[in-house]
Amino acid sequence: MRRTFVLWLGMIFVIIVSVCQAQTVATEWQARVGGQSFDGGVQALAFLPNEMWIHAGDSITWTFSANENHSVTFLKVGQIRPTFAAGCPLPDGTLPNGTTPNPSTFNGNNCVNSGLIASPGTRYTVNFPTAGNFVIVCLLHVNQSGTIHVLDPSLPLPHDQAFYDREAAAEERDLLSDRDGGLAAKLREDVAKGSDDDGHAHDGMHIVVMGAGEYAPTPGGAQSVSRMRFGRESIAIHAGQTVEWASSDVSGHSVQFGPGEFGPLDPLKASPNVVVSRDADGTLHAILTSTNDNLYTGRLAPPSQERTGLGQLAPGATRFRVTFTTPGTYPYICAYHDEIGMKGEVIVLP
Repeated sequence: MRRTFVLWLGMIFVIIVSVCQAQTVATEWQARVGGQSFDGGVQALAFLPNEMWIHAGDSITWTFSANENHSVTFLKVGQIRPTFAAGCPLPDGTLPNGTTPNPSTFNGNNCVNSGLIASPGTRYTVNFPTAGNFVIVCLLHVNQSGTIHVLDPSLPLPHDQAFYDREAAAEERDLLSDRDGGLAAKLREDVAKGSDDDGHAHDGMHIVVMGAGEYAPTPGGAQSVSRMRFGRESIAIHAGQTVEWASSDVSGHSVQFGPGEFGPLDPLKASPNVVVSRDADGTLHAILTSTNDNLYTGRLAPPSQERTGLGQLAPGATRFRVTFTTPGTYPYICAYHDEIGMKGEVIVLP
């Protein structure tokens, strides 16, 4: 009888240990970074989904889903946000561009950074050993963030992987569908091809809308959508006339003429013969006299005005003007997004 009791006691112990082990097995959750339309012209700048609840000890693997660059980055609270080129400060320099290994571990007191990735299908995993509420950001897009709630393993989770898969699909669909038509209106897509829509232009200038975007926050963080195209990819003018590029986007863009070697963080640069001045309204204004001229505007985007405790900033560069004095065809690109098709041309007639 005693032997049977000991045997049963041993079996109960094994069952209890097995249950406890099952409850502490780490889960690898799945999420995505970015989304895009079929032609890549519309980009969802978002973590999909951008809010998740997991247990301490779990990990999340983000799969990059777009040709636009993104990063998976976690910074400790109070850390000064670095540029995408600097990334996480790593004194040993074991990895380039401030990236951290894949997988990496984030506990709230360190820095984790995938670096910029623009290859769909690439995966990056972060382990979360410590309970807490953590912000995920993309170092390239200021309006792209999310929240990861890491709970003690003794607490129940509100959602499963199937829920997050549905949320990711719904958020991506809502961003890319542009149900209110805002992007189309900003890019003048409702205007017949070849017609001018320069009602807001000054002194007979021609307008090219340089990208268009909308901001779509959720309780988990910031999301946005960008139409990464020039509104009029080909525009014809006469020599002596001026074209203005005007940004209506939440993401930064640039205008580059010529094959000059320009870095994405470079300020305005131009060939020595290119005259650049500033108009009365503060807009930079260049004069191109040859199709061989090089001109790079630098990043065109409004500055962040969330600066409590900091000095007020002046208006950012969201417009750029070029006067063309010589007939010819002047191709140009957005140096940030040319690889996904953001290109245009100015045809200058006599």
